[in-house]
Amino acid sequence: MAETTNGSADGLRGGYFTRTRAAVSLLFFINGLMMGAWAPKIPIFAASLSLSEAHLGIMLFVFGVGSLLLMPIAGFQISRFGSSRVVLVAALLFIPTIVFITFVDALWVGAVAIFLFGGLAGAMDVAMNANAVEVERSMRRSIMSSCHAFWSLGGLVGAATGGVLIAAIGALGHALLVAGVAFALLAIARTMILVDQPHPSERRERARLPLSPLPWLIGLIALFSMIPEGAILDWGALYLGKELNASTAHSGFAFAAFSLAMAAMRFAGDLVRDRFGAVTTLRLCTIASFVGLIIAGQAPNVTIALIGFGIAGIGISNMVPIAFSAGGNIPGLAPGIGLSVVTSLGYSGILFAPSIIGFIAEYTSLSSVFTAVSLLNLVVLALSGLARHADRIGEAHP
Repeated sequence: MAETTNGSADGLRGGYFTRTRAAVSLLFFINGLMMGAWAPKIPIFAASLSLSEAHLGIMLFVFGVGSLLLMPIAGFQISRFGSSRVVLVAALLFIPTIVFITFVDALWVGAVAIFLFGGLAGAMDVAMNANAVEVERSMRRSIMSSCHAFWSLGGLVGAATGGVLIAAIGALGHALLVAGVAFALLAIARTMILVDQPHPSERRERARLPLSPLPWLIGLIALFSMIPEGAILDWGALYLGKELNASTAHSGFAFAAFSLAMAAMRFAGDLVRDRFGAVTTLRLCTIASFVGLIIAGQAPNVTIALIGFGIAGIGISNMVPIAFSAGGNIPGLAPGIGLSVVTSLGYSGILFAPSIIGFIAEYTSLSSVFTAVSLLNLVVLALSGLARHADRIGEAHP
C-alpha cells in the first residue's frame, strides 16, 4: 500500500484507536445519524404528499434507484481520486438533503429529493467503507465491525431523538438541527481522515464477474439478512404509528430499539465470532432474527413490538459482516470480486425490498409483512455453512 499521511503512520505505531480510525468511525456515525433521522420523518413525508402505502413504496423505490446509480459512480471516482476525497464531497452533498426532503410539496419535488437523499447516502456509504479498508490496512487489524457499530449508534441517536424533536421544534427545526450536528462532526473528522491514493487497477478487476455460484450464494445470505433491516428502517415507524397507535414522539423507537441492539452486538461481533466461529455465530444470529421479527410482527402493543425489534437487531447485527467477510475470502477468487458481488446483492435488499413491501402492505398489513419477512431467515440458515469462508481471513491475508 502506498504511504499516505501522518494518520497512516499513527496506525502503524499500533495504537488501538488512532486518529484515522476515529475519523472513519465519525463518518459512519454521521451516515447512520442521517438515516436514523429519516426514519421518523417518513410518515410526515408520506402525509405531506398524501401517499398511500403503495405510493410510498414507489418513492422508496426511487430512493433505491438513486443509491444504486450513485454507488458505482462513487466507486469510479474513488479509483480516480481516492476514498478520502470522495467521502468528503459525498458527505458535504448528502447532509443538506435532510433539509431539502423536508420542503417537499409536490410529487416531482419529493421524487427528486428522495432520489438525491438515497443516492448521496449510497455514495457516502461506498466511500466510507473504502476508507475503512484503507485504515484497516494501515493499522493491520480488523475494524470494520466496529465501524458498522458506529453506523448503528448513529442510527440509534437519529431515530430515538427524531420523533421527540419533530414534536418539539417541528420537522424543519429537526432537519436543521440534524444537518448542523452532522456538519460539525464532519468538520472534526475532516482533518483526521486517512488520505489514500487512487487504485485504478481495482476498477478493471471488478469489471469481471465470477461464474462460480459460491459468491452469488453468499450474496443471497447478505440479501436476506439486509431485507429485514430495510423493512424496519422504512416501515417500522409507520407500523408503530398506524397499527399500534404509537405517538409521533414514539414512532421512531422501532428503528432506535433495533439500532441499539445492533450497535451493542456489533461492538462485540469480532470477539463472538472468534469464540464460536463464523458458522455457529451466523446460525445463532439467524435464529435471533427470526424470533425477533415474529414477536414484532405479532405484537399486541408497542412495548412488545420494540422488544421484538431489539431481538431482531441482536440477530441481524453480525449476519451482514459475516457475509461480507465470507465474500472477501472465497478460495481462488480475488477478494474485491467476491466482495463486490456480495455487497451489491446485499444492498439491493435494503434499497429495493422496502418499496415492494409498500405494495404488499397496501393489501395486507405491516404486521403480516414483518411476520413474513422473518421466513427469509430460514434461507440464511440453510446456507449458513458457507460462512466458513469468513474464518479464512488470517489465511487469505497473512
